[in-house]
Amino acid sequence: MTATATAATTATTAPATAAALSRRPRLPAWLEVLKPRLIPLLLATTIGGMALTASWPVAPPRLLATLGGGAMAAAAAGVLNCLWEEELDGRMARTSGRALPSGRLPRHQAFALAVLLTAGSLLLLLIGANPLAAALTLLGLCSYVLLYTALLKPRTPQNIVIGGVAGAIPPLVGVAAASGGLHWEAWWLFSVVMVWTPAHFWALALLLRDDYRAAGIPMLPVVRGVEATGRAIRGYSRATALLSLLGVVALPSGGWLYGLLVLPFNARLLQLSARLSEDPADPQRARQLFRWSILYLFGLCLLLVLARTPAAQFAPAGLPLPLPLPLALLLPGQATGWAA
Repeated sequence: MTATATAATTATTAPATAAALSRRPRLPAWLEVLKPRLIPLLLATTIGGMALTASWPVAPPRLLATLGGGAMAAAAAGVLNCLWEEELDGRMARTSGRALPSGRLPRHQAFALAVLLTAGSLLLLLIGANPLAAALTLLGLCSYVLLYTALLKPRTPQNIVIGGVAGAIPPLVGVAAASGGLHWEAWWLFSVVMVWTPAHFWALALLLRDDYRAAGIPMLPVVRGVEATGRAIRGYSRATALLSLLGVVALPSGGWLYGLLVLPFNARLLQLSARLSEDPADPQRARQLFRWSILYLFGLCLLLVLARTPAAQFAPAGLPLPLPLPLALLLPGQATGWAA
C-alpha cells in the first residue's frame, strides 16, 4: 500500500472508528461518570494479587470488602477524571455527549458523588481489610487523577508509561489485603500490569489518534506517528510476555499449571502485536490487539486463581519446584522443594 493510499484509508477509517466506539448504549448520567466498564479488570488484578499469597483463599468477608472498596475507589477516580476533563471532553467528538460536558449531570453532584465514594471505599477497606490496603487504594486513586490525568496526559507522549502505575496498584492492594504486607510476588504482578498498559492503551490510541490530535493531547501516535507506535507496542508486548513467565516462581503453588497455560495467551499477544507493527494504520489490527489485550489480562489473573486450586498442585516426578527443568537446575534449593 502506498503512503497516499495509507493516508486516505486512515483519514476515512479513524473517524469512523471513533464514532463506532462512541455508539454504545447510553447509561444514566450518574452511572456513566463512574466509568463502570473499567472496574472489572481492576478487580480481576486485585484477585490475581490475592492468589499470589499464602493466605489464599481469602475469607469471603475480607474478599468482599476489598473488592467493594476497590470498586468504589475506581468509580471515584472515574468521576474525578470526568470533572477534570470536562472541557477537554467537550472539544472531542467522541466524548462531547458525556454526562458533564452535555450538562446531563451538574458538576456539584458529580463532585459530591466522588467524595462519598472515596470516603466509603476507605472506610470499607479499613474495617474489612487493613490500613495498608486502604492507603494503597487511595494512592491508586490519586495517581490516576493527579499523576496521569492532570500532570502527564496533557504534557508527554509517555503519559501512559508513567501514569500506568495507577492501574498497576490493584494487585498490590490484593496482596496487602490478603497478607497484611507486600512481597516480591506483589511487585511482579505490579510490573506485569505496568508493561502491559502501554501496548493495550496505544492500540486504542491508534484508533482514536485523530480525536486526540484535534484535542491537542500528545498521545504517542500523534507525536511520533503510527509506525513508531507499532514498534513500541510490539516491544511492550514482548516485555509483557517475558515478564508473565515469572509467575511460575511467583506463585506459592501451582506454578507448573500456570506456566503451561500462559503460553498460548502469550503466543496470541505476540502474534497480534507483530501483525499490527507490520501495518499500524490498519484499524482492524489495532482493534484486535486492543480487545485481546483485555482478555489477556483477565486470562492471566484467572490462571493465577486456577493455579491455586487443589487440582493444580502437581509437579513432574522428582522435581517439586514449580519451575521448568532448565531453571530448576540453575537455582539452588530444588532438592527441598518450594511448592506444596
